[in-house]
Amino acid sequence: MHLIIPKNYNPVLNLRDTEIAIKLVKDFFETELARALNLTRVSAPIMVTPGSGLNDNLNGVERPVSFDVLETGETAEIVHSLAKWKRQALKTYGFQPGEGLYTDMNAIRRDETTDNIHSIFVDQWDWEKIITPQQRTMETLQATVRAIYLTLRKTEGFVCAHYPHIKPELPDDITFVSSQELEDLYPDLPPKEREYRAVREYGAVFLTGIGGALRSGQMHDGRAPDYDDWSLNGDILLYDPLLDIALEVSSMGIRVDPDALRRQLAIRGCEERAELPFQKALLNGELPQTMGGGIGQSRMCVYLLRKAHVGEVQASLWPLDVQEGKYSAAVSKAMGASLKCGLSPCFIIPYEIAPSCRDSRRCPICFILHDPPPKCFLTYACLCCCVTHAFLSEFAFC
Repeated sequence: MHLIIPKNYNPVLNLRDTEIAIKLVKDFFETELARALNLTRVSAPIMVTPGSGLNDNLNGVERPVSFDVLETGETAEIVHSLAKWKRQALKTYGFQPGEGLYTDMNAIRRDETTDNIHSIFVDQWDWEKIITPQQRTMETLQATVRAIYLTLRKTEGFVCAHYPHIKPELPDDITFVSSQELEDLYPDLPPKEREYRAVREYGAVFLTGIGGALRSGQMHDGRAPDYDDWSLNGDILLYDPLLDIALEVSSMGIRVDPDALRRQLAIRGCEERAELPFQKALLNGELPQTMGGGIGQSRMCVYLLRKAHVGEVQASLWPLDVQEGKYSAAVSKAMGASLKCGLSPCFIIPYEIAPSCRDSRRCPICFILHDPPPKCFLTYACLCCCVTHAFLSEFAFC
């Protein structure tokens, strides 16, 4: 386990305000995500049966949490993710091309090695959307990534409007880089160090081509063979300046069609999975063509609320040295302290402390350009985005 202890770390929000902010972030982001991708929220299972083939095998070595069910005598598994279940659900619920679903996914990954951003408890928005066979292209993937990234930028603007002492960090655009390009640039570096170099340069990166072998014969990272098409997938990575790391906030992609599924099962040497109900239905053409992914809720809160450890925004289990050690004590002390700046969630944002809005003259939520720049900012409800944000005003605020 590797823990990063930022020098002189002091959370910008205390424990109670953090809980309020977590709900603000989650409510705002999922509403905007559903609007951007045309998604409907549905309920989802926390457990499936091993024989269904619906559980996510991740890298193929992680052990699911399993238990026996008294009434039926069956064995059930806590999900690792809902990547396959969502595709089946789209068919069951009668969704059409261009429509999709999202859900709050909670999972337990018992073999996870914990650190500042990893926990055995996983919470994310799992989303899936029906596409046509003609849309199984890199252009479709990139357009969807840009829509998700814009939603993330809007959420950061929303947070900064509520907590002016939190300053925006995200660049205007996300940069697309392939895992092969990174290997070519940094052949002597391990994959995670390559990711770090990329996000340090660009701030926000969508790294494509996860799961398949590169020209070196090595994978950049593992990915199960029966949900993403390895040539049409990727991860959204952000540079986290507090932790000085590449922070993965989303894994997504266009899903396998029958040809990609056969090919990838053969590469991994697990053709026997083709006989499982989900995989068999896919090979028989009974499931729609889809794209989808997961977006980490706690990781997004770590980034947007400028936290140093995922344990500050979620409840999980941690090793004893994390609970009682130097790192935990420092974080606990900082979390319990009152805000030094004396600011609480407020809706008056002076011109002097909103430089990002001042310089761009853009609404931090809907990004509409207002011209000419006024003398000050006063908070109003914008008619175009229907949320409270820093809106340009002619009123004096001096």
